[in-house]
Amino acid sequence: MTSSAQPDPGLPLDMIIFGGMGDLAARKLLPALYMAHLHGNLPHGTRIISTGRQELGREGYLAFVEEKSRAFISAENFADDAWQSFLRLIDYVRLDVQQDDLAALAQASRGGAERVFYLATAPALFTTICDKLAAAGLVDRQARVVLEKPLGRDLASAVEINEAVGRHFAESQIYRIDHYLGKETVQNLMVLRFGNSILEPLWRAPNISSVQITVAEEVGVGSRAGFYDSTGAMRDMVQNHLLQLLCIVAMEPPSSLAPDAVRDEKLKVLRALRRFNLGTIARDTVRGQYRRGVAGNQEVPGYPEEPNVPAGSGTETFVALRTYVDTWRWSKVPFYLRTGKRMGRRSSKIVVEFANPPFSLFPEQSPGGVANRLVIELQPEEAIKLQVMAKEPGSGMHMQQVALNLDLQSAFSQRRAEAYERLLIDVVRGRLTHFMRRDELEAAWEWVEPIIDGWGALGEPPRPYAAGTWGPPESFALLARDGYSWFE
Repeated sequence: MTSSAQPDPGLPLDMIIFGGMGDLAARKLLPALYMAHLHGNLPHGTRIISTGRQELGREGYLAFVEEKSRAFISAENFADDAWQSFLRLIDYVRLDVQQDDLAALAQASRGGAERVFYLATAPALFTTICDKLAAAGLVDRQARVVLEKPLGRDLASAVEINEAVGRHFAESQIYRIDHYLGKETVQNLMVLRFGNSILEPLWRAPNISSVQITVAEEVGVGSRAGFYDSTGAMRDMVQNHLLQLLCIVAMEPPSSLAPDAVRDEKLKVLRALRRFNLGTIARDTVRGQYRRGVAGNQEVPGYPEEPNVPAGSGTETFVALRTYVDTWRWSKVPFYLRTGKRMGRRSSKIVVEFANPPFSLFPEQSPGGVANRLVIELQPEEAIKLQVMAKEPGSGMHMQQVALNLDLQSAFSQRRAEAYERLLIDVVRGRLTHFMRRDELEAAWEWVEPIIDGWGALGEPPRPYAAGTWGPPESFALLARDGYSWFE
């Protein structure tokens, strides 16, 4: 294993993308790198070297970028001169990592350059790629490697990948990316919690009665059915995105913003999550699978009818569950997690419900109603809203819930970078705070894996729900028995 060092701002950068012909590179990585280039956030002398198995040559690959990536750059951010100068940064190396050595890549990469290796490939290739990078002499103390999710499909495979990558890269050189951690509002949650004295004293039981985290997608599996059917919603979304959001909500104040200080506190949350057994899996988790319905004002097929989905597939496209963080701060506070495809609309949010006053002066106030909520919206728009009760105009003391809206769009004049752009800039600058550490990843798998195994032992198929709805009825019953309902 090499020792690590901070990036040298005086060195040129080679950003090397494995899987450069893939959907992720075309839709996310290359547009994000263009935006970083447009705003001067790439080091002078940066080159982008994409690899793929196709015999394209550089000009053929640039035509691919024009066709596939340019459409994901908004008109207001597109400048022809900047685009042309960005294209001049790009090179292409034909490479089949399973068959070829990396001599051609070593020849294309410059001696003395800092290298960032972005592994936008199937996780099964991570070990092979890292072994061959080391064999080709491309790994040095300045190199960094970015690993895309899902990192493994269970604890054993995640440990195997971590050990294989760790043979060649120090932990401080490994960037396990979760694009949710690059969202402005997610990062702002740290400031909201720990930079405001009015919230921190309330951020605990019994002041908070429950927490909801929802990541809902309107789209189906589309062309990803081959990958998705072997993965499912638990591995694809809960094990990484939702658990990372839960950690930020539930963590204790870190001693500093240093990467390990923040990640130490997140790890404590993962280790404090209450473990499931067969009884609680049956009671407190819901698996679902979408059926034919209406989404986006058009009829869409159910999961079983999607192309490349095996007949009789039992893969879940929806998960809802109730769990607890067994610490003094969160004693007896339920955390409800929910994610799914083909749901009512695209929506990701964190909803913190505060406890009601112990005695109401206002007879019309419903005993089961929630007076105060903090709603942190992550997508499609980013916003933070505090819902409070206010008096309606007129005589009498009639109340209505209103929202105090933190308008992040108008409050700041600075441009709001997209998640991948922000995280790629962090990689370039050597900032690890918003990336998962090895022990975090493995702790998440330790919690998730018994649930997946329990579903297999119970043998119950996923509950059906119509596309365009908010999941199976059982997910609503999960909250209703505690006196809550999902916040839509």
